[in-house]
Amino acid sequence: MSDREPQRRRVPAPAKPPRPRGAVRRQPGPGARPARRPSGARPMPPRPLRLGSPRPRLRMVSLALTLVLIAFVVRLLQVQAVDASAYAARAEQNRYVVHTLAAARGGITDRNGVALAISEDAYDITADPTMFSKKQLNIGNGPEQAAALLAPILGQDQAALVKKLRPRNGNSRYARLATRQTPQVWKQIKDLKNALAKKAGTDKNTANVLAGVFADPSSQRVYPNGDLAAGILGWVNADGKGGGGIEQALEKQLSGKDGKIRYAQSGGREVPTAGSTETPAVPGSDVELTIDRDIQWAAQNAISEQVRKSKADRGYVVVQDTRTGQILAMADSPGFDPNDLSKADGDAMGNAALQDAYEPGSTAKVMSMAAVLEQHAATPLTHVVVPNRLHRGDRLFSDDVDHATWYLTLNGVLAKSSNIGTILATGQLGRTQPEANKVLYSYLHKFGIGSYTGLGFPGETRGILAPYRKWSTSQQYTIPFGQGFSLNAMQAASVYSTIANGGVRIQPTLVRGSKGADGRFTPAPKPGQSRVVSAKTAKAVAQMLESVVDDEQGTGIKARIPGYRVAGKTGTANRVDPATGRYRGYTSSFAGFAPADNPRITVYCAIQNATVGSYFGGQICGPIYKQVMEFALKTLQVPPTGAHSANLPVDYKP
Repeated sequence: MSDREPQRRRVPAPAKPPRPRGAVRRQPGPGARPARRPSGARPMPPRPLRLGSPRPRLRMVSLALTLVLIAFVVRLLQVQAVDASAYAARAEQNRYVVHTLAAARGGITDRNGVALAISEDAYDITADPTMFSKKQLNIGNGPEQAAALLAPILGQDQAALVKKLRPRNGNSRYARLATRQTPQVWKQIKDLKNALAKKAGTDKNTANVLAGVFADPSSQRVYPNGDLAAGILGWVNADGKGGGGIEQALEKQLSGKDGKIRYAQSGGREVPTAGSTETPAVPGSDVELTIDRDIQWAAQNAISEQVRKSKADRGYVVVQDTRTGQILAMADSPGFDPNDLSKADGDAMGNAALQDAYEPGSTAKVMSMAAVLEQHAATPLTHVVVPNRLHRGDRLFSDDVDHATWYLTLNGVLAKSSNIGTILATGQLGRTQPEANKVLYSYLHKFGIGSYTGLGFPGETRGILAPYRKWSTSQQYTIPFGQGFSLNAMQAASVYSTIANGGVRIQPTLVRGSKGADGRFTPAPKPGQSRVVSAKTAKAVAQMLESVVDDEQGTGIKARIPGYRVAGKTGTANRVDPATGRYRGYTSSFAGFAPADNPRITVYCAIQNATVGSYFGGQICGPIYKQVMEFALKTLQVPPTGAHSANLPVDYKP
């Protein structure tokens, strides 16, 4: 038997007989087998629908989600870790607001505590421009409506207010509409603001266009006495800083130090629960001046009246305590009212007594006489022959009146204010004219000519005094009688106070002291002192100055004060016109002190370019000296000494 399995033979199936033509095809009944189709016409079975693989799509979606998540994570790390502080700061900036707390400005008083400058409560009117946008108010003309309401209250131009109120960008949340407004002004705005808010609450068509208007507490400078001592006090400008005078000179001391308040806000209102931080303001110190308000009033009234009568350009009066150097009054005319600078004349907004430089004329002869006496070149009784004309250098000199030859004492030269006699006397200061010039220059310098007074006042001039080597031929002979150099009124007054104080010059002072927030008074530093001439020389000059007023030949008889010994000197100088630089008009002046034998008060007066009536110093300034001096003596209760004057001779018989 073979190992191979026998091959099976496939037996073909028997062929079906053909269906007779015309035979009826039976329909299969239930349960019948389906009819078999011929093999040649058998159709192909339909292919099954094959779906693509989902894995690529899932991978792409997963990748996209991963990238998005990575971007969020990176941004989150940047915000919370890398730039956390910057974003926190920006958030704080948008949430918190900082306002300045203005420091109360210190007051200014006279020597007796009378108020000259004070600060009253006021408000700075501010706005948040973003609260006037269409988005906030639902109207397009919010700034225009608000400006129309505010303009008449604030007294400002409506278009200018619109510009401030219109929001420029999202960061502009503060605009200052007006500064230092009275409480009454803020009350008007606040009442109007509340009325609009009430109406907007009941009427949806009404917008509170003033919702973004606010007020910051501030202060307003007030000068209770109007224009009194305005040249000394100065004023405060629109920024709240001193613009002149003491207000400017002592700005740091008066202004104090502003504080700050920081608080959270929402919709322009403070959020009480968010907390706040505050740095309190430090108020400025109160300043006490040396001036006496009543004497200041008398001086200002007298000079203003004479300037008006004479139709002069201006005038000044200085009153000084001879023993201390303290200034009791410093008045000039015309002046200004620091309460209303809109009506002030720019040329008058200053202190002319310190800012004007001019040639003093014969009031300066007191320095020449002091130098002659101190150098022992002559005595008050030295004889001086004064001709009608004197030829010196390239000029022919004369006195203010034509006269025959005068036979005067040195005392008489001063009493009659002789230019020729003064030239002759100062010529004895040296063996040659250059030597005499050098000696005279040294005394002028010691009296303070050409130097600042030491007051530290804004705009003060130190005058002009050329070095003696540069004196021109004419200056060698005009400087001794007060022309060829310039000074200010305070310097001129200080010269006479030096003689009155026994030859010791005391630096003028205008401030007695200050009182800080703690209430303690701190006196001002003591002024510097320097001896100019001896007490003997000063006494002799004082006696010579009495002859100017007492003797009938003197030029200052209108300055006499009954019961008091008066020392004084007149001056009438050619005036340099500041506009053209040429001589035009005259400077009229009078200077002196009283009581002459026990001096307490110096008064100096000068008037520039008097055009009506007399222009001689003795005629228009002598009466002012008398009026102011009498008032000051009574105010300070200075009694007459009761002693008789020296009555030095004025002339002699040859």
